[in-house]
Amino acid sequence: MKTNTNSNTYIIIYSAVLVVIVAFLLAFISLSLKSKQDANVALDQKKQILYSLNIRGLDGEKAEAKYAEVVKKTEAVDDNFIYVCEVDGKAKYVIPLKGMGLWGAIRGYISINDDANTVFGAYFDHDGETAGLGAEIKDSQAWQEKFQGKKLHKDGGSDIALSVMKKVDDPTTQVDAVTGATLTSNGVSDMLKNCISKYIKTVEKLSASASNK
Repeated sequence: MKTNTNSNTYIIIYSAVLVVIVAFLLAFISLSLKSKQDANVALDQKKQILYSLNIRGLDGEKAEAKYAEVVKKTEAVDDNFIYVCEVDGKAKYVIPLKGMGLWGAIRGYISINDDANTVFGAYFDHDGETAGLGAEIKDSQAWQEKFQGKKLHKDGGSDIALSVMKKVDDPTTQVDAVTGATLTSNGVSDMLKNCISKYIKTVEKLSASASNK
């Protein structure tokens, strides 16, 4: 008996079978690539931590090896970690950052010297900030380098004074905002205050413990 390929029943069955086959193939491909995707995500995170330690230009195995060399341990704080590192024989503490920019999430890492008050380096990333404006928080290494040497606290105070400002009044704790990206710069400033406040007590304890050894 000849199959009527123009019938509604045939078309529905054919479409259903085709959808099942395509779904199976996509699921198989996704599962096959998952381990590689997970490895790439993990490597990218390690590279971002290295960037915050002013270690750049490394890929693949070199980045993995350098990360293993400088990151000595992690210290759990709530649902995240402080990375206890050593660069040129000196302790550095890397704090994870997460906040909101103009168009979406912003994130990054900031490393603190063993005095628990001086910024050693910083790296920022974003989901969808405007190219040439807010995206400069990620794209401009020169802007990230402005954080080096800044202080977390002002005149021995306990509050986090490190911030991004359109007009810098205190160059020891403030960084120039990205030109034309006020809302993104404000997001970075809020992110710094909120996240550093969350982790700074642990950093101070780790620093004091290391000093007493």
